[in-house]
Amino acid sequence: MTDAPLPTPAFDRHMIEALVCPVTHTTLHYDAAAQELVSRAAGLAFPIRSGIPIMLIDEARQIRADD
Repeated sequence: MTDAPLPTPAFDRHMIEALVCPVTHTTLHYDAAAQELVSRAAGLAFPIRSGIPIMLIDEARQIRADD
């Protein structure tokens, strides 16, 4: 038996059109490689876990302006 990682559930890319940053209320950008929704205006990246966007400020990762 191998310990291969489980595939990440697909994220509904159409959902991004309905989601906005909870801080700035601006649009979010989907980073498929990092599985995050990025708010460039707020400098935050919100994780997507098991296909579910976690839109809590406390769960967001701070990003640099040049990311």
